[in-house]
Amino acid sequence: MLFIDNQGINDPRINLAIEEFVLRHLPMDGDSYLLFYINEPSIIIGKHQNTVEEINAEYVKENGIHVVRRLSGGGAVYHDLGNLNFSFLTQDDGQSFHNFRKFTEPMTEALRELGVEAELSGRNDLQVGEKKISGNAQFSTRGRMFSHGTLMFDSELDNVHSALKANPEKFKSKSTKSVRSRVANISEFMNEKLTLQEFKDNILRHIFKVEPNEVPQYVLTEEDWKKIHEISEERYRNWDWNYGQSPEYNVKHAKKFSVGIIDLRMDVKNGHIEDITIFGDFFGVGDASEVADLLRGKRYEESEIRAALDGVNLKHYFGNIETDDFVGLVFLED
Repeated sequence: MLFIDNQGINDPRINLAIEEFVLRHLPMDGDSYLLFYINEPSIIIGKHQNTVEEINAEYVKENGIHVVRRLSGGGAVYHDLGNLNFSFLTQDDGQSFHNFRKFTEPMTEALRELGVEAELSGRNDLQVGEKKISGNAQFSTRGRMFSHGTLMFDSELDNVHSALKANPEKFKSKSTKSVRSRVANISEFMNEKLTLQEFKDNILRHIFKVEPNEVPQYVLTEEDWKKIHEISEERYRNWDWNYGQSPEYNVKHAKKFSVGIIDLRMDVKNGHIEDITIFGDFFGVGDASEVADLLRGKRYEESEIRAALDGVNLKHYFGNIETDDFVGLVFLED
């Protein structure tokens, strides 16, 4: 594995472009990569989420917070200069997507060495006791994937609560109701006080078993940086990508499954689905818009919806969900 130094860049629109560049363009026939980055105050939106419903727009504007959509699914997260983000980029061997333990275990082991009793909890979180210290997400394309996550080292936790809107579906089955009460900083649990740089060096030392200045690296070239800036401009600085248009709808059905929240917005007129958009914090290899395309224009009637989905592997798009569950959501009683 090779480490990639992002040269101390704090702009999320560049850091996500570095990640995408590595995923799509660097050789992975024998190499895998580890990328660290620290972002300025930002909300990083999951690929399938409705941005305007995830953020406190007034707070975001007043505080100059970046809003950037990432390639991976999952939920919206808040980043700031006290948050260390990591990304493992590797070949997708067919067994690693959805296997969050494989990619978080190096982090939990490093944290335990620092006295932080972290463990993978639920679908994709690292927790100390009942407190969340890390959220993780994944993306796969053309036999390559990344698994990335946050490490809330010394973040402004009040900003997490103020910048994000909590989806009530997310907390229906939890005794803890607020974002603020669920999260904590790693520094609160450590045996000794470290700077963020010292914390990062400890993780590198644990993963590579050498001193940080001896870690094997891939050094981004001038040509690499040119492509990275092109990706940043085309995607991560693009309003349509980050916000997009919220569809008109007269039917909203949302439900939390084991794979996450699936939220259907449908414009149903004269008994037909004239338009449909699928939002949520699920993880899938395929793009959920392909499922929406299959249903657009169909009669809003169960047999027609089942016929449209016949032979479609919904697990490819949403994770471990059955056709009956999805069809039930389409016709969920309000």
